[in-house]
Amino acid sequence: MRFRFALVSLALTAASFPAMAQSDLLGQLKDQAGASLGQDLGFKMPAMGSSTIGSAAGVLQYCVKNNYLGGDAASVKDKLLARITGQKQQEKNFESGAKGLLKGGDGKTLNLKLLSSKLKSKACDYVLKNASSLI
Repeated sequence: MRFRFALVSLALTAASFPAMAQSDLLGQLKDQAGASLGQDLGFKMPAMGSSTIGSAAGVLQYCVKNNYLGGDAASVKDKLLARITGQKQQEKNFESGAKGLLKGGDGKTLNLKLLSSKLKSKACDYVLKNASSLI
């Protein structure tokens, strides 16, 4: 409850900042919210936000290729890839993600290859849900 109140308070405060500051603040809010959601898996997932688009797209590719996700995941991945084309660091993060390595905006990293099938599936769902909000 306190976390949600803090997010609402920060969001309301953002209205008084210039557009660029709002964009940075929104990315930070998404990072914080993503870390909170990841705790539902039984461990803390790396936070996802605007700085992790390449990694998220790569992990989605990994998840689809290994049959942990289907349906919307390929479409979300393609939309994320369209946003990072020409950004070398994001493209590098995509390559790592495609190998199952999720790099979070909070500096944490998760190697999906080290997880059980059940946890991989949950982690892939987490990435898809959060990546959808980054489009």
